[in-house]
Amino acid sequence: KIKSPKQLQKIISLKKKRVVFTNGCFDILHKGHVTYLEKAKKLGNVLIVALNSDTSIQRLKGPSRPINLLEDRLEVIAALESVDYVTWFEQDTPIELIYILRPQILVKGGDWAIDKMVGSKEVAEWGGKVRCIEYVQGKSTTATIKKAKMSLNQK
Repeated sequence: KIKSPKQLQKIISLKKKRVVFTNGCFDILHKGHVTYLEKAKKLGNVLIVALNSDTSIQRLKGPSRPINLLEDRLEVIAALESVDYVTWFEQDTPIELIYILRPQILVKGGDWAIDKMVGSKEVAEWGGKVRCIEYVQGKSTTATIKKAKMSLNQK
């Protein structure tokens, strides 16, 4: 299930299926992620999850992140039943990967406005759909890290 962007481009070009694409850090997997990915999968036939590389996360979230390295995050996401393929990107956004894969459906969590989603304009231009999936309140990697730090500080 773990494929390089180039491998995935070949695989997707051979499939005549409704491809759903999403991306993110997926640093510490939690219920919000799992629920989100299950709902995303139901929007099409093939779900591709693209993960930010470690250096990309550091640029976006700071030097203390990621908690889990890309190799580990790829394995964890690939183990989910709802995920068909998992890949990665080095840039701060997945726009290059979106152009390469040309998904029919682009998905992000409900905490994203459609007009702020990277690739939303491009996917709509080639006839694809852009969807937001309801955000699971209180479930985030940042919240999990805060809770862990509080727990450690109480000891």
